[in-house]
Amino acid sequence: MRDITGPAPELGVPPLGPISFAMLGQALRAALADMRRAPGFAIAFASVYVAIGLAFAAVTWATGKTYWLVFAAVGFPLFGPFAAVGLYEVSRRLARGRPLDMYQIFGVIWGQSKRQLPSICAIVLFMFLFWFFLAHMIFALFLGFSTMTNVSSSFVVYTTPQGLMMLGVGSVVGAGFALLLYMITVISLPLLLDREVDFVTAMITSFQTVLASPAPMLAWGALIGGATFLALLPAFLGLFFVLPLFGHATWHLYDLAVRAGRAAEAEADAHAGAISGAPNGPIAGVSSAR
Repeated sequence: MRDITGPAPELGVPPLGPISFAMLGQALRAALADMRRAPGFAIAFASVYVAIGLAFAAVTWATGKTYWLVFAAVGFPLFGPFAAVGLYEVSRRLARGRPLDMYQIFGVIWGQSKRQLPSICAIVLFMFLFWFFLAHMIFALFLGFSTMTNVSSSFVVYTTPQGLMMLGVGSVVGAGFALLLYMITVISLPLLLDREVDFVTAMITSFQTVLASPAPMLAWGALIGGATFLALLPAFLGLFFVLPLFGHATWHLYDLAVRAGRAAEAEADAHAGAISGAPNGPIAGVSSAR
C-alpha cells in the first residue's frame, strides 16, 4: 500500500534562534515566491475559507440570524490548522526540492489527524467558546439593563456611555485572547508538522519563542491580524491572497528560526571546542606569568 503521509518526522524540538525584523521580510519574500511557483495549492486552500465565509454570510443575510456567523467562527478552528498544514507542506517540499504531489500533500494533511494537531484544534475551539461566553457576560454587564433594541439594525446603543465602555472592555479582553491564541500557535503549528512532539511542548515552545523576540513577533501578529481584517472587507475575496501569503510565510519564519538556532548552537560548540583545545588552557598562561 502506498505511503502518502511521507517520512516519519524527527523527534524533539529543534533549536530555535531569536527572530528579527529582517526575518519577517525574508519570510514574506519566500512566501510570495512559493505562491508564484504553486498558485493552484494557494487557491485551493484559500477557497475553503472563502467558500465557507460566503456561505454563512449568505445564510445570515437570507435568514437575518446573526448567530450563523457565530457558528462559522466556531467551526473555523476545527479545520483551519489543517488548511495551514497544507500550505506548510507545500513550502517545505519546494524548499527541499521534492515534487508537489497532490496525493501526497493531502495525505500529509490527513496524517495529522492521527498526531497532535487535533489537540491543538480542541484548545483553539475551547478558547473561542470561552471568549463567546465572556463576550455575552460583558454585554450583559454593561447593557443588560438598557432599553431593548435590535443591535443588528441600530447601533445607537453602542454610542451611549455604557455601550462605549462595553466596547472598550470587550476589545481589551478580546485582544488578550487573540494574543494568547497567537502566541501558542504561531510556532507550534509548523513545529508539529516538522517534528514529533506533544502539543503541550509545542505550545510552550511557541509561547517562549514569542517572548524571546517580542517586538518582531508582536509586529508579525499585528500584520497578520490587520491584513486578514482588510481581506474580509471585499466579500472575503482578499483571503485568496492573504491566507496563502501568511500560511507560506509562517512556515518560512519557523524554518528561519530553526536555522538561526542551529547556527548559534554550532557557533557555541565551535567556541567550546576552541577553548578546550587550547594548549594547557588558561592555567598555562597563569603559570608562565608567574
